[in-house]
Amino acid sequence: MRNASNSSVTMTQEAIQNEKGVLYGLLVVLCSGLCFQVLNKLLDCGGIPKSAEGQKWRWKNILISFIHACISGSWSLYSFYDNPKMLEDLMWTHNNVSYTLISMTVGYTIYDCIDMLIYQRGRQTYELLVHHAVIIICFGIAIMSYIYVGYACLALMVELNSAFLHLRQLLQILGFKKDNSTYRLNSLVNLGTYIVFRIATLAWMTRWLVINKDLIPFVVYTCGSIGLAVMTIMNIVLFYRLLRSDFFVKQRPRNIKECDPLLKQQ
Repeated sequence: MRNASNSSVTMTQEAIQNEKGVLYGLLVVLCSGLCFQVLNKLLDCGGIPKSAEGQKWRWKNILISFIHACISGSWSLYSFYDNPKMLEDLMWTHNNVSYTLISMTVGYTIYDCIDMLIYQRGRQTYELLVHHAVIIICFGIAIMSYIYVGYACLALMVELNSAFLHLRQLLQILGFKKDNSTYRLNSLVNLGTYIVFRIATLAWMTRWLVINKDLIPFVVYTCGSIGLAVMTIMNIVLFYRLLRSDFFVKQRPRNIKECDPLLKQQ
């Protein structure tokens, strides 16, 4: 009886602790979205480059995405450095650093969805909304369940490549030609980080999901599988467009939309 009572007390304490953690995560989501909105307004005050005056919204949107990619990619690396055991157990092991990271990312993603729906509706916008919906659902499961936080942090390794994808777009808006040394250097680093931090990361995530499918509830496994399938298809298309635009096509397109056939991936 005493053991049963102690077990009940322990479970109750864990439930209360998890509930507090979820409330903290939702608060971070809210604060993150508001902070990126404030950053958007600050960019209005800071001025827009002359070459971007005709596409002010696009410049701000990509610049904020670049800032988020730099923060979340570096944060993801630090999370695994701070808690190496998370690499061994992507399901249960995490700490406040990693949990805050995925909550911050959901806040940014919601902000970006709202920003696109208000100011930029089009085919590419709806493609990105599918991408963002996958992130919000999958990361939301981790936030609400307090499980799979390490797996979500691993997914954010792709942001180390996203930073160079966004920088590529910013250089195009600023008028850098493809034969410019700065643009070429970014293209090469972009390609290398794409293979290491995007393709390899998705492959590792797929392998982990298959190996651990018996430990994962069917609904979560289904969401994860669909999410990985969507991301894999989008990234194959993105990789093809990247190679075609920066390494195979020699002639410079006439307008900025043709110049940038890449989706704005997160």
